[in-house]
Amino acid sequence: MTICAGLPFNLLGEDLILLPQRAIYWQQQKTLIAADVHLGKVGHFRKAGIAVPRDMEQDDLAILSDLIEEYRPEKILFLGDLFHSDMNADWDWFALWRHRHAKIEIILIRGNHDIIHDRHYTELNVELHDELQVGPFLMLHHPLTARQMEQATAYTFCGHIHPGVSLSGRGRQHITLPCFAFGAKQGILPSFGRFTGRVAIRNQKTDRIFGVLKDKVIAIA
Repeated sequence: MTICAGLPFNLLGEDLILLPQRAIYWQQQKTLIAADVHLGKVGHFRKAGIAVPRDMEQDDLAILSDLIEEYRPEKILFLGDLFHSDMNADWDWFALWRHRHAKIEIILIRGNHDIIHDRHYTELNVELHDELQVGPFLMLHHPLTARQMEQATAYTFCGHIHPGVSLSGRGRQHITLPCFAFGAKQGILPSFGRFTGRVAIRNQKTDRIFGVLKDKVIAIA
């Protein structure tokens, strides 16, 4: 099955594909990277009496399955906030999805929302870390502060803030797109989960920003 084409991007000699599904495929490592999936958020809100369509959770997992079918990764690396909160019925959907893709190595970098006990992840053969260096990249959840970046010895990939880029048109049109933001020492991924917001970020002129449309990723001048 052919899905929306991604945008090739070379970073530190590594070949990445920035995907409109708001993930990265790292070709040398055969690894799919995604941040802030927030599975279980639908169940969390419905439990609180807020009406949310039930199928949103399954849709995010279906998109992951489509990416697996297209790119055949050997590994999936989640940069935190894989599950939104405590255990709810949506965990069963994740467990079914995991068993379907049992041969793929799955790594979770713990995020602030990842409060489910480790044993539930280890039972599904999900590897857990607070941080992990893979090749030239350090995988985290929270972005580094300016001071931390001065001391960093590896280029950081992270999520957490659900970055967006604000664009304005001639007729006062205004839109905020999810985006990939690559600075000198840190790259921030957009949130993978559809049931999340986005925050327009401030960036340096030297940063490389890529906005995410429905079916493509575009470089923002």
